[in-house]
Amino acid sequence: MTDDSASPILALIGPTAVGKTTLSLTLTERLGGEIVSADSRQVYRGLTIGTAKPSPEELARVPHHFIDELDLDEPFSAGRFAEAATERIEAILNRDKVPLVAGGSTLYLEALMHGLAEIPETTAATRDRLMARLRDEGSEVLYRELERLDPASAATMDATKTQRVVRALEVLHDTDRPLSYYHTHRTPPRFRFTPVVLTRPRADLYERINRRVDQMLEAGLLDENRRLLDAGVSPSLNPLRTIGYREPLAHLRGEIEYDEMVRRLKQNTRRYAKRQLTWFRRHDTYRWLDLSSTRYTEIIEELLCLVGSS
Repeated sequence: MTDDSASPILALIGPTAVGKTTLSLTLTERLGGEIVSADSRQVYRGLTIGTAKPSPEELARVPHHFIDELDLDEPFSAGRFAEAATERIEAILNRDKVPLVAGGSTLYLEALMHGLAEIPETTAATRDRLMARLRDEGSEVLYRELERLDPASAATMDATKTQRVVRALEVLHDTDRPLSYYHTHRTPPRFRFTPVVLTRPRADLYERINRRVDQMLEAGLLDENRRLLDAGVSPSLNPLRTIGYREPLAHLRGEIEYDEMVRRLKQNTRRYAKRQLTWFRRHDTYRWLDLSSTRYTEIIEELLCLVGSS
């Protein structure tokens, strides 16, 4: 049950490369707080450059949670994150510190800030059948089926999100209820939150994304991926089936040329940012803050006032 007596927790959220890390560090230092990272990949050890993980110097500035906490083969989910993050937030408050949620993984943020969906267990047989169909018929066919049977869930993903599409169909076939039903009948969160979506004009954001990809490559993104392969890590592990690893690993396996890898990295990251923004716009109570239209010091003061008025 949500604790309405507690002050809302500030959440700085937004698309990739918008500037969340710098702003959250400065704000958390001013507050004397701790950062609860809502990033589904930065929680894994070994994924550093491709996830734009904060540097050791940045991590030393304020305490961080959910950075470098799991091995690549350890399962994690939005539900597990929400439960663990709620416990961390409570512990931070008990230390008389200020928790600040920062990140852009929309499923994690949804589970934490809007509550957990209690989805019944499904059978391995159904999943195996759907995976066989995925191999034989392709992701587009399964996605079109989901659009027909559960349009609300289909609207939150696309055919490339094969794991999520299969999961949604799995729930539908085994429970006779769409996944969207469970997401609208969920356990309320323990805390209230004040989400602030950080944004920039599209052209500005896309330029920042392109520049970040170039910087990642200069910093050794290919070497990071090569080390994973040399260590015997399977590219099929879920944490590696994501932007920043899927494309470089395809290049290292000789499937695509270098220039094509760079093009895909930039294009896929831009598309990801667009999907993040679409998700945030679903919530009309979220505040939006354009980082390009306000001086940095004024942004910090505005956010400090927002925390103080909570």
